[in-house]
Amino acid sequence: MVSVGYFLSSEEFSPRELVRQARLAESAGFERLWISDHFHPWLDEQGNSPFVWSVIGALSEVTSLPISTAVTCPIIRMHPAVVAHAAATAGVQCEGRFVLGVGTGEALNEHVTGEQWPPPAVRLEMLEEAIDVIRQLHTGKEVNHRGRYYTVDHARLYTLPDEPVPIYVSAFGPAATDLAARVGDGFCTVMPDADLVREFRKGGGDKPVQGGLKVCWAESEEDGVRTAHHRWRNELLPGKLPSTLPTPADYAAAASLVTEDMVREQFPCGPDADRHVAAVREFAEAGFDEVYVQQIGPDQDAFFEAWRTQVLPRL
Repeated sequence: MVSVGYFLSSEEFSPRELVRQARLAESAGFERLWISDHFHPWLDEQGNSPFVWSVIGALSEVTSLPISTAVTCPIIRMHPAVVAHAAATAGVQCEGRFVLGVGTGEALNEHVTGEQWPPPAVRLEMLEEAIDVIRQLHTGKEVNHRGRYYTVDHARLYTLPDEPVPIYVSAFGPAATDLAARVGDGFCTVMPDADLVREFRKGGGDKPVQGGLKVCWAESEEDGVRTAHHRWRNELLPGKLPSTLPTPADYAAAASLVTEDMVREQFPCGPDADRHVAAVREFAEAGFDEVYVQQIGPDQDAFFEAWRTQVLPRL
């Protein structure tokens, strides 16, 4: 059995709308929540990017569902001590139902402080040290850390959940998957890649695996494809390119090469419940424990009603 959650898109929606969607998700039968952590949207057409930690505080008051960040980058824009503070408070607000998802990030969000954007291998080293700093602080003890990338000076967190916040590591390739297996409490990715799951479980054992996918429920396939192409054509950019472009304008330029037919192949679009069910089952068959579904575009109410009646009962 796979647990199906809803993926709240901070890039597309305002804080109050995200809170509304969380209520709808719980009422529709979704079992948990992902929420993205961005400074910028990928494209101007997406149009939002609220501060995720404020939104999580609001979510904790309106839903009893577990919440994970998907994902927070604790290496440049925010010092890991600050992330540790935010995550500990979220853990208290959510009464232990909070997971800190972390990854090596994108230049899109991290360049804003003017720091140099490091290569992937360096970012992985930074992430490993950042996770260590966060875990030290989540013990509630005073921390003094002099590492290769970070310094923590006589820091102690006083507001802590009963148990340390679990830290799941995002990965898309072998090196990051190895890190996730070694130091993560779980693993998250956005591809139904059975090989990655096997590689993670080989080194990480029986830890939770989370996956995310995007769909666009609409009155017709054509309507869904148009909406998905307009809002999320950036999702089809290849290789390492998505982690290196610094602004939404750069993403728009690169994504001008993405066609509607490419989007049609990538995302389940339209009102065919079978295709939406099949997309979730692909993750389940690849060994995922949790799958988070994001509805692209503004027609959230129709999506939740359709999934409540036509999709979730089959999963």
